[in-house]
Amino acid sequence: MELQDRLEDVRNRMRKAAAEAGRRPESVSLVAVSKTFGAEEIRPAIAAGQRVFGENRVQEAQGKWPGLRAETAGIELHLIGPLQSNKAAEAVALFDVIETVDREKIARAIAAEMARQGRALRLYVQVNTGLEPQKAGIAPDDTVAFVSLCRNELGLVIEGLMCIPPADENPGPHFALLAKLAERCNLDKLSMGMSGDYEAAIGLGATSVRVGSAIFGSR
Repeated sequence: MELQDRLEDVRNRMRKAAAEAGRRPESVSLVAVSKTFGAEEIRPAIAAGQRVFGENRVQEAQGKWPGLRAETAGIELHLIGPLQSNKAAEAVALFDVIETVDREKIARAIAAEMARQGRALRLYVQVNTGLEPQKAGIAPDDTVAFVSLCRNELGLVIEGLMCIPPADENPGPHFALLAKLAERCNLDKLSMGMSGDYEAAIGLGATSVRVGSAIFGSR
């Protein structure tokens, strides 16, 4: 199956999952996760109309997206991997959305860089719903207070919440927890669901899903 066919299959599955949940298909956006893939492998997705992409690493994204953006207008780039504070300047310059705000230090660095560069990125708080020690994200119990700090003390506009459930667990309870936390924070955007579980995520309220291998193939 060609990339364009895999992309259309994902889109069709997203539409079906939305319909089954009584939602409008356009209420869920697709973030095509292009990490580890080069410009030549990404261009077919762009040619098929995909405009929203996710990358894990600032340095890798810097190597391919300025050129791809010069070729095609309307690209929206999401940082979906952990961000170190020493990369905040580059991240704010390159990305449109940072989905991995997960601690005060990085929130302050992003706020300072947005002010310095005159850019207003859309931001998500990453929640470690499984409390996994090796994984980034704010603890569920700390989410409401952290979102409040970002808004009230740092003046950041938090658009939504993001999570990556534990790989060996049913993702449903984690998606449901994220939706509950978002409601408590008065947020209506939920970035959740990947190649193996995006349909379930849509059923539980995802407004964007991050799909990589189901589009680009295995890495």
